[in-house]
Amino acid sequence: MNSGAAESSAGTPIIFFNRFYAPDHSATAQILSDLAEHLADTGHDVTVVTSRAIYGQEDGLLAVHELRRGVAVVRTATPARRRGMAGRIVAYLTYYIMAFFEALRRARRGSILVVKTDPPLLSVPIAIAASLRGATLVHWVQDLYPEIAGAYGMRLADGPIGKFLAAVRNWSFRRAATVVAIGDLMAERVERMGVARDRITVIPNWSNDIEITPSLVRSPSLRRDWNIPEAAFVLEYSGNLGRAHEYETLLDAATVLRDRLDIVFLFIGGGHVSDQLAARVAELGLTSFRFAPYQPRERLSESLGAGDAHWVSLRPEFEGLVVPSKVFGICAAARPVIAVCAMDGELIRLLEPGHACLVAVPGDAVALVTAITTLADDRVRGDKMGAVARDILDRHYTKARTLDRWRVMLDHMGIVGAAQQNRTSDV
Repeated sequence: MNSGAAESSAGTPIIFFNRFYAPDHSATAQILSDLAEHLADTGHDVTVVTSRAIYGQEDGLLAVHELRRGVAVVRTATPARRRGMAGRIVAYLTYYIMAFFEALRRARRGSILVVKTDPPLLSVPIAIAASLRGATLVHWVQDLYPEIAGAYGMRLADGPIGKFLAAVRNWSFRRAATVVAIGDLMAERVERMGVARDRITVIPNWSNDIEITPSLVRSPSLRRDWNIPEAAFVLEYSGNLGRAHEYETLLDAATVLRDRLDIVFLFIGGGHVSDQLAARVAELGLTSFRFAPYQPRERLSESLGAGDAHWVSLRPEFEGLVVPSKVFGICAAARPVIAVCAMDGELIRLLEPGHACLVAVPGDAVALVTAITTLADDRVRGDKMGAVARDILDRHYTKARTLDRWRVMLDHMGIVGAAQQNRTSDV
């Protein structure tokens, strides 16, 4: 037995699986890229098995192989055209199959396989491959399917097929050495799926809090580009607006405030629901809304700083299924949050109501109007709340702190795996 084999895990192969990776700019790709590059920088052997697709683009393919900042990137065969639901399903199935065979080809006893949740249920084929190869399995949960489909109102998710998919997903979770949830409520849901609590680790996502910096200047050049008066109070939304987000309460509040010409609602990003919102704004004749496209990552600090406060929304039925991690970027920019969500939801656990955020439950437009006008009429209070938000981030949720938690956890797994492998070799 090699007594020094278990002293370090840097030589343990770590293989990540997710459908998107840098240079793609989707949220899951950015988070994964940050972690993979951090591990490579600290001497770890890191491979990412991903697709050749670019998020939001139905055509176009990235290179098959790339060494990117110390990370070996392997991009599997991907359909050249991915238009419509049928194209998306074909892309999913192709990645399931190719990722499974890449896991079989690359994993060995002691390897650590970290699987994310894009596409949904990716944990199942990778869990099978890990079992066949004797690899250590880690599930990194960003969202929970098929429960999300059920929350969307898809009847199939609540029927026999949905129950079967949940059962095999739960098996894959129980097979893992640990399941990493990105929020406490998500961890509680995972535990209810039959995963032992000591096999669940809560590690939140993060923002680039070094590059996203607080500024009392409200990005005047962007405001000019978007025809926003310099002295206006801007309630901003940044990112993808999806079906988990409720916007009718915001529209009701904006309708009440339509004569407040000093209040502007700014939406930066996209998504199917964003298009619906823009259509409803036009239908209602609301002139206080501005819509802007996604901004380059290098301008994220400036774009997040364009608002005086940020609106974040989560429908109560999605609590624990997804976590609005965009809040970390908002905190990095030292902006207060106006949240429309459940009073006992994940956002409220992350922030301090009344100190870093103001809250209204979905449907309570009166409370939302009060929150907006409170900060619009007292800019000093908003700045103080933004400073509290940044302080919460600096104390608990910095990128450096969170990446190091991942490194320590994976190092421990590598050491344990090496020790087990050595004991097997001795026998």
